[in-house]
Amino acid sequence: MLRAAGVGAGDEVVVPAYGNTEVTEAVTLTGAVPVFADIEPTTYCLDPDAVAAAVTPRTAAVVVVHRFGNQADMRRLRDVGQRHGLLVLEQGEAAGSGDGLSRRRQHAAYLSGRLNGVVTPDGGAGHSYEQYVVRVPGNGRPDRDAFARAVRAKGVDCHVPVKTPVHRMPRFWRDVRLPETERAADETLALPVEASMTRRELQRVVSACNALGGLLQPAF
Repeated sequence: MLRAAGVGAGDEVVVPAYGNTEVTEAVTLTGAVPVFADIEPTTYCLDPDAVAAAVTPRTAAVVVVHRFGNQADMRRLRDVGQRHGLLVLEQGEAAGSGDGLSRRRQHAAYLSGRLNGVVTPDGGAGHSYEQYVVRVPGNGRPDRDAFARAVRAKGVDCHVPVKTPVHRMPRFWRDVRLPETERAADETLALPVEASMTRRELQRVVSACNALGGLLQPAF
């Protein structure tokens, strides 16, 4: 899509650094330069204000990634695009539909109503919970990683959704500070929320997490 729009050498494309390298690699394949912008802390999607601040005379496009089932603020992002004459592209996730989507939302509501000591997702009507991502508060990775190990030891499958932001990977290193991106990479943990889970399995997730409250600082 970038190539079809004429994006190439000499152009810049604003992309998120929170996520995998797929979008960044696509930009480099066109010959354009990826420029990283920060994310909103609740949606993990590009922050429209950060995108606007990253625009230069060479900026040709913005690639927006909808993350974990959250939806980016496309109205504001398109406004930024219109003001600066930029192509705005979206990359989504397969949200599913019907009973599967409904059950994930029910499971997410159950977890959010019972988990203590972690920051649960904000949710919202449009959230499809492709991943149920919480934040483990504290002083960074040692707290989140220790929490993850302890939860796994109790038989609950969990994973770190983004271990290293793209702008901190050697191949795409940029000397830029993205505080919300870096904080999210340090604090986030994905807990199971699959549609096939039983109530007993959900209870096990809650029991395993809540039993570790003493490991954590209070969540604000």
